[in-house]
Amino acid sequence: MQILLNGETTELAAGLTVAALLETLRFEAGRVAVERNLDVVARERFAETYLAEGDRVEIVHFIGGGMEPRQQDPLVIAGRRFASRLLVGTGKYKDFEETAQAVAASGAEIVTVAVRRVNVSDPKAPMLTDYLDPKKYLYLPNTAGCFTADDAVRTLRLAREAGGWNLVKLEVLSDPKYLWPNNPETLIAAEKLIAEGFEVMVYTTDDPYLCKRFEEMGCVAVMPLAAPIGSGLGVRNPYTIKIIIEEAKVPVLVDAGVGCASDAAYAMELGCDGVLMNTAIAGARDPILMAVAMKHAVEAGRASYLAGRIPRKLYATASSPLDGLFF
Repeated sequence: MQILLNGETTELAAGLTVAALLETLRFEAGRVAVERNLDVVARERFAETYLAEGDRVEIVHFIGGGMEPRQQDPLVIAGRRFASRLLVGTGKYKDFEETAQAVAASGAEIVTVAVRRVNVSDPKAPMLTDYLDPKKYLYLPNTAGCFTADDAVRTLRLAREAGGWNLVKLEVLSDPKYLWPNNPETLIAAEKLIAEGFEVMVYTTDDPYLCKRFEEMGCVAVMPLAAPIGSGLGVRNPYTIKIIIEEAKVPVLVDAGVGCASDAAYAMELGCDGVLMNTAIAGARDPILMAVAMKHAVEAGRASYLAGRIPRKLYATASSPLDGLFF
C-alpha cells in the first residue's frame, strides 16, 4: 500500500500498525509522536492503530534550534498549511495513470479539478478519484470553461455538494480564443461565493488594483496570470507582479503561462507564494520528468528569494580580496 509519510510517498506492506511502522523504521515509540490523517495517535494505541492506503502520517520529535527549512516555511492558504508551493492541474494528460504519476512526481499537495458530467452510460468508468485519492491530495475545484458569473457559481455549488469543498479556484473567462479573465464577471461571482461561505482563490489579470480589490472582498488568495493560459510564455510583466506581492496580505500565486522550470523559479524569486500550472507539465514531452523539474524549480526559486539576491551593478566587483597581493 502507499501512504504519505512525512510528506513523501512511501510503499509499505499492507496491514501494518503504527507500532510496526516505527519498528520497521527503527524508531523508539517513546521518543516520537505520530499523527495519522491530522489526528494524533495516542502512544498506547500504536499497536492497535492500523494504517490504510492513502493515509497521511507524520512522525515528529524534538530537535534543537528549529526545523527543516521546508517545514519552517509552509504555504498557508485560508488557515491550511502546505509543504509544497507547487499546485498542479489534472487535465490534458494521456490518461489517469499518467496524471497520477505526474502529480506524485511534482510533490504537489493541491490539485485543481474541473467539474464535468458523469458518463451515465457507463457508471463504472474510471474516475479521477480512483487515481488521486482525495484523502491524500486537497482537491481544488475550479471553474474552467465558465464565461459568466452565474455558470461559475453554479459549478462551484455542485462541486461543494459533490465533495464538500469550500476552498475553490474561481476563474471566469472572456472568450474561447484568448482565455483572458473576464474581471467584471469574476467580481460578481466572487461576491456571491464569499457570501455563501466559499473560500475563494481567484484567477485574474496582473493588475495590482484588481488584486487588491479581490483581497478586500475576502478572497483568500489572488492568482494573477503570468501569461495567457497554456501559452508557455513565462512571466511577461514582473513589475506588476512585484507590486501585487508588495501590496498583498493574502498569498499571491502565479497562475497560467509558465512553460519551463526557469519560469517557475523566476516567479518564486519575485516573491510569489506559489505557482499553479497544468499545461507546462501535461504538455511536456516527458510529463513525469517535467513534474520533477517543476518541483525543484519552485523550491529553488523560493530558497533564492529568501536568501536574497545580490544587487545588480554596472561594474565588476572582484570576488577575491586584493589585500596581500605579492605582485
